[in-house]
Amino acid sequence: RLFHHHHKTFAPLNFTDYEAISRSEQEVPEYFNFASDVLDKWSQIEKEKKRPSNPALWWINGKGDETKWSFEELGILSQKVANVLSGPCNLQRGDRVLVILPRIPEWWLLNVACMRTGVIFIPGTTQLTAEDICYRLLSSKAKCVITTDALAPAVDSVASKCQFLKTKLIISESRRAEWLYFSDLL
Repeated sequence: RLFHHHHKTFAPLNFTDYEAISRSEQEVPEYFNFASDVLDKWSQIEKEKKRPSNPALWWINGKGDETKWSFEELGILSQKVANVLSGPCNLQRGDRVLVILPRIPEWWLLNVACMRTGVIFIPGTTQLTAEDICYRLLSSKAKCVITTDALAPAVDSVASKCQFLKTKLIISESRRAEWLYFSDLL
């Protein structure tokens, strides 16, 4: 029912912009960045009240916990995460980060923050073993790994073999030696 009452709100954009680009009537940027070229523009439209505020991210877990962010909120939070990556994590454009997280809201924030900063986002499933993690860290030459309590021990067991790994960032409430805490830095 909600969809039928608000079908225009949830409808995809029309293709006139795409048609204008194909006819060379609209300029295509030489360097495209989804975070700044799309997300920030939608955020600005939302701020100027030119469009109703819709969730850019609406996440619900199996327990019924819910996170809802508007485009503006997603933009601001992803900028904060970008600052964490470039500040305390000391990552620069072209550096690689291995992200081994379940699909929690932070996964999406990290994804957009990596787009903002030019850091290469390497997703990993939470089913990886210590050997899998070591292989990915060595192959990718990742400078940072981001995970939760569940895989932090596996990362710790192989970290000494991975000469490029400089930073370990954990999304957790509990503390671990030699790990940065995402929530504190955010």
